[in-house]
Amino acid sequence: MQNIETLLELLKQNDEIAKKFQAIETKILSILNFTDLFEILLNEIRQKFHVPYVWLTLINTGDDLDLMQFLEDSKVLETNLNIVTSETFFGMVPQGTQPFLVNDDLQPYYRLLPPIKKFLVKSMAVAPITLDGQIIGSLNQADFSYLRFAPGIDTSLLEQLAVKVSLCLANVTAHEKLKFLAYHDPLTGILNRRVLESILTREFHRARRYDSSLSLVFLDIDYFKKINDQYGHDAGDQVLMQLSHGMTGMVRNSDVVARYAGDEFIVLLPETTAEEASFLMDRMRTHFLETPLPIHDTSISISISFGVSSLEDKTITTPETLLKTADAELYRMKAERK
Repeated sequence: MQNIETLLELLKQNDEIAKKFQAIETKILSILNFTDLFEILLNEIRQKFHVPYVWLTLINTGDDLDLMQFLEDSKVLETNLNIVTSETFFGMVPQGTQPFLVNDDLQPYYRLLPPIKKFLVKSMAVAPITLDGQIIGSLNQADFSYLRFAPGIDTSLLEQLAVKVSLCLANVTAHEKLKFLAYHDPLTGILNRRVLESILTREFHRARRYDSSLSLVFLDIDYFKKINDQYGHDAGDQVLMQLSHGMTGMVRNSDVVARYAGDEFIVLLPETTAEEASFLMDRMRTHFLETPLPIHDTSISISISFGVSSLEDKTITTPETLLKTADAELYRMKAERK
């Protein structure tokens, strides 16, 4: 009779655990951004199962559209996310998606942990998560108890949760990529014309309201058609990417670099006079001329021309005229150089 009661109690406990896992899965399935997905997932596991430590370990892939860029502003993930190299991760985690438990000789696994009190961890559960069929990291839990995640305990529900998390990641990735491409140029990754026009309007009216400086630079690449004709369009694309990445590295966080069309770019500079903007662009021009791009056993020096407009010009009364004035200055500069 006692054995039956013990079995019934065990079944009841297992049913309650399964319901908790199901509740977590239901809560995350409709989420469409990385930060909410991970924050809610970690909080739900911690609260429902009373696990002291729940965190993510992600492999740093170095991709241009890496999910790391979507997690930068998360306060929760500041202390609950650890980024490791592929070599570090697979040096501890076996290839495959099967979760594993460990409660002996934990020191090698400390590299999976974020900055927490590692000496308190006595047992760990590690569940690999995937994106597009590739393992990108793991969902981890740790406890003060040596017995909480002892090897031999059934991990099927944890594996099921990891599968659901991986499905959610695929959905969120597709959504975030679409959102990213709506605001960014697909080749260079910098802001596109549509977003620029919105930012320009906002910054123009802000500068007017606070009587502050605002300058705009319209620039293009000299002889860009010749580069395409001589070296091919792949080389032209590399030139565009080098210019974009170089400019974004030389401006402040408050400045805006956007691709306007073809080889035309805009640099919007709040709190900047026309003289300061021209000085910056002269510095950029010299930098690109002195940093040639290696192409097909040769190298291409990128030459740019630019025009500057500023709210110091009292004839400029709208965001559109700020843009058109810089455009006109660009073509005046090109005509003078010819």
